[in-house]
Order: sequence, then structure tokens, then C-alpha cells
Amino acid sequence: MAEQAPSPADRPTGSTDEASGAPAGGRTAAPAGHPHDNASVANRLAALPQTARAEVFTQSANGLEFSGYRAEPAAPDPGLGVAVLVHGWPQYASCWEDVAGTLLAAGMPVLAYDQRGYSPGARPEAVEDYDVRHLVADLDALTAALGIERFHLVGHDWGGVMGWAYAAAHPERLETFTSVSSAHTLAHGQRMKEDEDQYARMEYLRKIRHHPEEFSAAMLRDGGARLASFYQDAIPAPVVASYLERFAQPDVFDAVLKYYRALGSADPLPTTPITVPTLYVWGSEDIAFTRGAAELTGEFVEGPYRFAELTGASHWLPEERPDAVAEAVLAWVREHA
Repeated sequence: MAEQAPSPADRPTGSTDEASGAPAGGRTAAPAGHPHDNASVANRLAALPQTARAEVFTQSANGLEFSGYRAEPAAPDPGLGVAVLVHGWPQYASCWEDVAGTLLAAGMPVLAYDQRGYSPGARPEAVEDYDVRHLVADLDALTAALGIERFHLVGHDWGGVMGWAYAAAHPERLETFTSVSSAHTLAHGQRMKEDEDQYARMEYLRKIRHHPEEFSAAMLRDGGARLASFYQDAIPAPVVASYLERFAQPDVFDAVLKYYRALGSADPLPTTPITVPTLYVWGSEDIAFTRGAAELTGEFVEGPYRFAELTGASHWLPEERPDAVAEAVLAWVREHA
């Protein structure tokens, strides 16, 4: 990893630091991903008029240490509860910055964290340690450690994949669940078998599983040009640059590819029944999930369900359509408050 001066990740486990400038002791080098690292995001959120406080944290949970940021609104709405925002691949918690700003303006506290493989202190070696059941256990342990009993889960991409399993396993801890982009696991699997288009869209997954080293080298070659193309020009260039800088650090990209390599390494974690109020936000131009998978998703939800299509939007909704995502979440939360 790029050397950085004392930062939230370097401080004692479980510590939080109010985001009000450079870390104590000064900064000798900007962290990888600056200015879209967690500390920079927390600083910008803290400066918003709708924010009472924003801070970065490093928290021990499930045997690992997770990095993230959280923020409290200046005018909290006690009926809303807290939103826990979980990113996907290949992104970081910083992808939620603009979504978080809109939620805070509505009076909703927010928390976002870098998942295992992304957090420097949560990077196990074994492929099987990246199975979905471990992602579910991470979320459960982390929120409990941070004193959050019940929450609104919002997950994008792998955050959504994990979210379907979490909603099935821990409905008692969720007020609502929102999957951003990711179809229900069973809907996706069914359409993979039935639809040549959906099968073809997962070619990158097969490359990762069968040729991970070649895939990693190809994605990071020439300054990450091929990886940058994954974002379809839907994400601002400075944000893409921040992702590429972090993934270029030793062992990071190989770690996050283990999500795909771990598929099938253990018995699948059940993703039904889904009884919590569930919102699915999908962009009509999604590169990964077809309309067929998106429209089939509702058949696997037993509780209240809404499908929200964002016409003309890509897969990368947290960065491309943050206001639309946040507004959809807020409407769903208020309906089920």
C-alpha cells in the first residue's frame, strides 16, 4: 500500500475521528485514492450544511478490521433510521458520497464501509474466505460493533448480492433492503440458464474464475485502461482515477477478485425467503443484469416489493444517478417507517 501519514486506518481499532481536517500529527503523504478516500469523503460531508458531524472509523468485527465513514444529520428525522451503504466491485465506500449527502439532507444518518478485500485490515489470503456467508457475517458483526441494532440496508453490485443473502438470514435486523443494480441471486441464475444475453454478460466472471492472474494483469496494464473501460464513462474521471490508484496497490486487486473465485466454494447461503420491505433500483442500460433478470426478481420477494427502473442509466448508479437512488430509498423508507 502507498505510505500514508497517521489516518483512521492507522489508529487503534474501534476508534473514530471527527472529519475536520488533516489527521493529528500532520500528513506526510496523501493516502491512496485521495481525494476520494474515506477521510476526504468524510471531510466533505462534514462541511455540508445538512451535516452535524462526519467521521472516519476503523472497527474490528468478525476477526478483521474494517474502514469506513459515518455521518449524522443536522436536522435528524427520528422516523427514518440509519442507512448502511455497501459498495460493490470494483468500487469503494466513497461511491456513496453523493447519495449520503442527499440522505443527510433528509435527516437520515448514514454509514458506509469498505468490504473485505478493500479495507486494508480485512484482506484474508484464502479464496474461500471471500464466500458470501463471510460478507454477511461481516455486515452483521460490524453494525453490531458500531451500536446499530436495526437499519436500512442499501447495497450496490456485490453489496446487493450480499444484501439478498443478508435479508434472508437476518430479517429481524433490517427495516428495509434496497438492492441497487443487482437482481436477486436466483433470478440472475435462472436467466443465466435461459437467456444467451445474460450468459454472455457474465463472460468477465468466467475469466476471473478460470484465469484470475491473466485477468488481473490485463485489467491493470497501461495504467488500468481496461479496468477504466468497465465504468462506461458513467463515473467521473477523478473518481475512476482514485479507484485505479487503490487497485494498483500490491495485492489489492487480486484480493477483490476472490469474491468471484469463491463462488461455489461452500454450500450457497439461502437467499429466500425475503420478507423485509424490498426495493430494487435498476438502470435500463445495465451492463451486467438484463431486463429479464431485473423483472424476474420480484418473484423471489415475499414481502412488500417495488421495482424502480431508471431509464437510460447504467450499472454504476451510486455515482451516475445518486439523487435518483437516494430519492427512491427515501420514498421507500418513509412508506415503511
